Amino acid sequence: MNLSILNTEQQNPNTRNIDKLDTLSMVRLMNDEDKKVAFAVEAELPQIAKAIDVIAEKLKSGGRLVYIGAGTSGRLGVLDASECPPTFGVSPHMVRALIAGGSKALMSSIEGAEDNSDRAISDLKERNFNAGDVLVGITASGRTPYVISALSYAKSINAATIAISCVIESKIANIADIAITPITGPEVITGSTRLKAGTATKMVLNMLTTATMIKLGKVYGNLMVDVQATNDKLKARAVNIVITATGCTEEVAIRTLKRCDGNAKKAIDLLKNLNESRGEVHE
Repeated sequence: MNLSILNTEQQNPNTRNIDKLDTLSMVRLMNDEDKKVAFAVEAELPQIAKAIDVIAEKLKSGGRLVYIGAGTSGRLGVLDASECPPTFGVSPHMVRALIAGGSKALMSSIEGAEDNSDRAISDLKERNFNAGDVLVGITASGRTPYVISALSYAKSINAATIAISCVIESKIANIADIAITPITGPEVITGSTRLKAGTATKMVLNMLTTATMIKLGKVYGNLMVDVQATNDKLKARAVNIVITATGCTEEVAIRTLKRCDGNAKKAIDLLKNLNESRGEVHE
């Protein structure tokens, strides 16, 4: 294994003396490196758009979006998947995430799990992954065996496959139908891909699920009308969403949401259908 050929593993010439800097200079240097991430992601927008179109079509047909990764990459997939139900009101089964080592790897480092190729296939089979689903393999280095195995298996059953990595000509990019490859360059701390590569990955995942949910009708304008109002903050947000979308008063928004079991989209539809010029809902 020759990691030195990976751009994510090379030494960053800009940060060779970071250990000798004062704190402010240190974080300024990190910030300067982080500024490069958005441009790296920008270069991949056409590929990201292709991926979103594929994901949206699969989900419309009843398929699922499944992320798979190890370490930081796997945790980012779990994070993005877990945010979809409360934000967009979708089933927790629509967007799933698998991480090498299972749930224990979310809180503790289980680095050896990323080398278990057979486990990746077992994890997919246990979730009944099939040709109607989409698999997104995430690995900054593009060479994690767990992810390579998963993508290869997904290809073998004719499922749609997408690869996210941060190195030139990565192994997973050569396997997947669509390769998203933001080249973020050497890290501030050599090889620590939780930094720029992790940030780029999070940005890409944000786009994949957010744009997909917009295409599925889960957003009205730029309002998350299918938000699940499960706590006080989200209940207040639902009220503000209804007010913003309809121009009604807070009192009317609260009353209408109550009639609609807290569902902002239903409340908006009800108010718009009633078309009351003074924004009042009759009991």
